[in-house]
Amino acid sequence: MKGSPVPGSGEKEEQEQERLKGEDEQQPPAAGQGVEAGAGAGAGAGALPPEGGWGWVVMLASMWCNGSVFGIQNAFGLIYLSLLRDFGDENDEHRQFKTAWVGSVSMGMIFLCSPIVSVFTDLYGCRKTAVAGAVVALVGILASSFVTSLGPMYFTYGVVFGCGSSFAYQPSLVILGHYFKQRLGLVNGIVTAGSSVFTIVLPLMLKHLLPKIGLSHTLRVLSVFMFVLLLASFTYRPLAPPGGSGNSAKQKLNFRKLFNVKIWRFLGYRIWAFGIPTALFGYFVPYVHLMKHVEETFTSDNEEVLLMCIGISSGVGRLVFGRVADYLPGSYKVFLQVASFFVIGLMSMMIPVCQGFAGLIVVCLMMGLFDGCFISIMAPIAFELVGAENVSQAIGFLLGLMSIPMTAGPPIAGFLRDTLGNYNLAFYLAGVPPMIGGAILCTIPWIQYRKSRAQRWLEEEEQKQMAGESTTKMLEQNPTKVLGPTDGRPPGEDATTI
Repeated sequence: MKGSPVPGSGEKEEQEQERLKGEDEQQPPAAGQGVEAGAGAGAGAGALPPEGGWGWVVMLASMWCNGSVFGIQNAFGLIYLSLLRDFGDENDEHRQFKTAWVGSVSMGMIFLCSPIVSVFTDLYGCRKTAVAGAVVALVGILASSFVTSLGPMYFTYGVVFGCGSSFAYQPSLVILGHYFKQRLGLVNGIVTAGSSVFTIVLPLMLKHLLPKIGLSHTLRVLSVFMFVLLLASFTYRPLAPPGGSGNSAKQKLNFRKLFNVKIWRFLGYRIWAFGIPTALFGYFVPYVHLMKHVEETFTSDNEEVLLMCIGISSGVGRLVFGRVADYLPGSYKVFLQVASFFVIGLMSMMIPVCQGFAGLIVVCLMMGLFDGCFISIMAPIAFELVGAENVSQAIGFLLGLMSIPMTAGPPIAGFLRDTLGNYNLAFYLAGVPPMIGGAILCTIPWIQYRKSRAQRWLEEEEQKQMAGESTTKMLEQNPTKVLGPTDGRPPGEDATTI
């Protein structure tokens, strides 16, 4: 029958897959190769990324996604002030704490939902997942504009909008591996720079909109950003047509993806997934508490200048280091993240030392520059450690783990401030986890080098063994080509007498 598999080929394939399994011997496939069509993680089986073409349109769509999602999240401080005025009870001594949870839940949902988003991305592809996420985010922020009390806002803005943003955001990183490999670092730098641009522009826009049209109408304006994101998500076109969805093997593969533990077989990824959250325990402390520290320490009224410095230099860092990453082979890209963590940790420790506002500007410029470095090479490193086939769930699980330190670090710093009366010790201690995390990541390139060297040795041994077996078979099948006619004498020496 046409299209039927060759008998026994499935068993051989399963045996080959079992042989390739192993903790330290298994090498991830190259980005863009060996990926199921429509799985949402690569460019199709055996296909190479085109390094451009429609990929540039996808890049712009992903840039809009990063900018709109995290631009709105980063501008929540202005929305927070409006929530206090519109929904806050002046007699409630905990009203600021309660109101702050609206933004905290929204940001937390983006990262907490990431492992689930990974499963949906693998099962249904980047385009369907991103479109569904954009619809949910649009509904969430639009519904928030009709809310008249704080309680429903936890659900509409916190849960619905945050969850939708998560489903829209993660495919925007995975889809880039369909179209780019050699330029993946540069493209990721451009895409992640979108959040820096929106972080600079949206606060200025909200500062003028909120006093003039109010919170409800401002949220409706922001819903336009989500509608554009919905249209942009349709550009995530897969490069190969998906296979038959009714195929039992395909269904079996999809079921396995629901419980995909393959990424944890890669030792390099396990170290990466442990080192990144370790570093983030202190990573975001300056971003949360710096404004309050400046208010308590200096008399300047231009605290927003520090945020602009971080946003601008972060955008520059994403572009520059994204391009630099393209010139670093394999897992050596990890060294850029190591450098970023060490610099950010050092800059955090320098905040209490600064005696002038100008010194803080320098610190913020450096912090933003290497913040861009850290963010722009997240996806390229994931592709190198686990391969394109597993990258969506690798990124998803990492983002899920990142939610824990992002939530715990700033409250701990706030507790130290309440206990000691200043932020000095909080900033000193915040610089320690990034350095510890960076030291942990230093081991990844060495481990990946040992794995690749062991893999090359195994391949050479297999080739030698195959060559020896083929020579033996040739001798067994053609003995007359080596020995003489019948008596074992060399060819050319006939048994004649004189």
